[in-house]
Amino acid sequence: MATEGKLEFTKQMRKATREIHDISDALVNAKLGIAMSDNSIWAEGLLCFYEIFKFLEQALDRLSHTLLSELDIKGMRRTKAFEEDLHFYYGAQWLENIYQPNGAVTAYLEYLACLEKENPYMLAAYIYHLFMGLFSGGQILRKKRSLEASLKFQSSTIISSQQQGESVTDFGDIPLFKLKKQMVEAMEHIAEQLGEEDRWKLIEESKNVFRMNNKMIRTINTNRIVLKKFCNFALIVVPTVAAIYFGYKMISNISNS
Repeated sequence: MATEGKLEFTKQMRKATREIHDISDALVNAKLGIAMSDNSIWAEGLLCFYEIFKFLEQALDRLSHTLLSELDIKGMRRTKAFEEDLHFYYGAQWLENIYQPNGAVTAYLEYLACLEKENPYMLAAYIYHLFMGLFSGGQILRKKRSLEASLKFQSSTIISSQQQGESVTDFGDIPLFKLKKQMVEAMEHIAEQLGEEDRWKLIEESKNVFRMNNKMIRTINTNRIVLKKFCNFALIVVPTVAAIYFGYKMISNISNS
């Protein structure tokens, strides 16, 4: 069992990233919140993060002889789950089509490759925060999407289809609290083996995780959906207001005559 002292480093990470984490949460709520009711936005978000998770999991394979292997917790890997969801949303041949990651994703991948070359232990910040995000925030998004589907009175067939595109947040029978506990303990043990300078760098790199995520999330195009929602709103509200106005005018004319 982890002792109180062993939790100190992850608490430092959480404290150091609190401000940027709050900004990131607000951005996710603003951008991916729209994905609660629109699968195209959800799929675009998946496509961005797929590349990052795939890189990190492949890096774990390349660095399996190092301390980073402790972060490779059984049952946590998501690359196959991302691909299942992307096959569902974009079709089975999506990867064979002409697909190129956008500029923000490419810059993110290049940065991670540079870290792996110069100081691979810095990748621990990305592995820790991104997977912990799936264990926590990812589950909240999953529940919100499920609730949105039920509130729309969608048929069981449609709801079942939506669940088919939710593999990335589905960890099956693995208790999430267990994954979180193992991830924290692994991060603490790695930090204990690092020198003071690398521990400080890891905390600073943790802030960069959220900065890079934010840049990538900002590229998700929600303008079309916002416009669609506004048009739908206008189609309902404008005729209603007009009907009330002209109804009132008619009653006034009748009263005055």
